[in-house]
Amino acid sequence: MILGAMSLAGKNRKCVGVIGLGIIGSRVAMALRGGGFQAFVWNLTPKSAPNFLGSSAEIAEMCGVVQLFVADAAATLEMIDAMSPKLTPEHVVMCHGTIGLEGTLEAARRVGQAGAQFLDAPFTGSKGAAEARQLVYYIGGSESVLEEVRPVLEASAKAVVYIGSVGHAAVVKVATNLISAATTQVLAEALALVRESGIPAGVFAGALASNAARSGVTDLKLSKMTGGDYEPHFSVKHMFKDVQLAIQLGNKLGLDLPATGTVAGALYSAVMRGWGDLDYAALAKAFQNGTGSAAHE
Repeated sequence: MILGAMSLAGKNRKCVGVIGLGIIGSRVAMALRGGGFQAFVWNLTPKSAPNFLGSSAEIAEMCGVVQLFVADAAATLEMIDAMSPKLTPEHVVMCHGTIGLEGTLEAARRVGQAGAQFLDAPFTGSKGAAEARQLVYYIGGSESVLEEVRPVLEASAKAVVYIGSVGHAAVVKVATNLISAATTQVLAEALALVRESGIPAGVFAGALASNAARSGVTDLKLSKMTGGDYEPHFSVKHMFKDVQLAIQLGNKLGLDLPATGTVAGALYSAVMRGWGDLDYAALAKAFQNGTGSAAHE
């Protein structure tokens, strides 16, 4: 730990803590350093990284702004509880994980109870976007707090979109991920149809390129499916978690979400087949049964 900096916690906005060095967090830390910030990092599993500290509490002790890139609500709350004794009114804690409405509200409550400020700040964009500093952050919380830390977010983002109150950004993020999951499942089914009909995948891709159904998701995932490239940019297991959050929210709101249930089933099946750590484009693997994809390329 670096001594003599503790009094700067919350005041030195050039000192940023990043907790969670997965696909996105590790790249955000690099983006921060490239943007002139001093980034201190911590991960549950120790990693060889610049300014790697001994605990999440040390991160809070060193840095006035803390960015949380952990997988779920349980991990987020664990990190907040560990930091709480070191948090002050000058700290801003930003929750970037997709942890749902209830998890986000509880995280905000615990940060507030510790006396610090909180932003609900999930992001959209996967590994490539993070490497290119092209993430998009959705923000729920105080607009004045957002303006205070906007330069931190902009170091890794192409856009910072204010949504509304704490929790609203969490809901929008779940909703947009639901669209991505459903689109990818339907894309896998469509690709199976054309392949089994003897139509080359490249012909289908050319037709889709000029079709209104084309989207950023289809552009990203179709090439992965046709090339059998399932290196994780956004894993099956994480998308399954996010779709479950959508179902939970729908139940709370009294909404029947039939397409969501179907996609959840497909993702669960993929996890059970051992594909959980693959990119969620691996939904297409369910159709690679030896009579379709390989035969018609």
